[in-house]
Amino acid sequence: MIRVTRGRLIRTGIAGAIVLGLGGCVRPRVEKPFSDDGYTYRQLTSGDRDVIAALAGAMLSGALPGDSAAHGRSIVEVVRGVDVAIDGLQPDVQGEVHQLFGLLQFPLTRALAAGVWTSWSDASPADLAAFLNRWRFSGLLLFRSGYQALHQLVMASWYGNAASWARIGYPGPPKIT
Repeated sequence: MIRVTRGRLIRTGIAGAIVLGLGGCVRPRVEKPFSDDGYTYRQLTSGDRDVIAALAGAMLSGALPGDSAAHGRSIVEVVRGVDVAIDGLQPDVQGEVHQLFGLLQFPLTRALAAGVWTSWSDASPADLAAFLNRWRFSGLLLFRSGYQALHQLVMASWYGNAASWARIGYPGPPKIT
């Protein structure tokens, strides 16, 4: 019988983490990154766009068109809208948003802070919803603030877009004559 000591348990845990980490390095990448060649982004990096595209699909599920092509166009519009929104923020707030995206993109912090162990483009809808709920109802103000920032950016870019108005029965702003 193997005697389990605290040291042996720690060494086994570290060895297991290394094996899992190395396994992730050799896993074939099947990512479906977000792409949009028809727009010049001023604030969002390609990694930022992947995060927003994945989260927008989760946050707006049910609000986006069901047709695959229209759904894809809607996600593109949301990502573009987030870029425009961030570009209009004060420089110090832009910096905070970029820090948030950095936290969510770096694999270790994405896994530990967000609980998403795959790339954003490979994350399942259940993983995305779980992440959003964890941060939304977190006991940590930092996570709740991060959720609020992401939520406000995505919602403002979608519902501020005239393409979304018909789906919610909004006729648009009144015409002033």
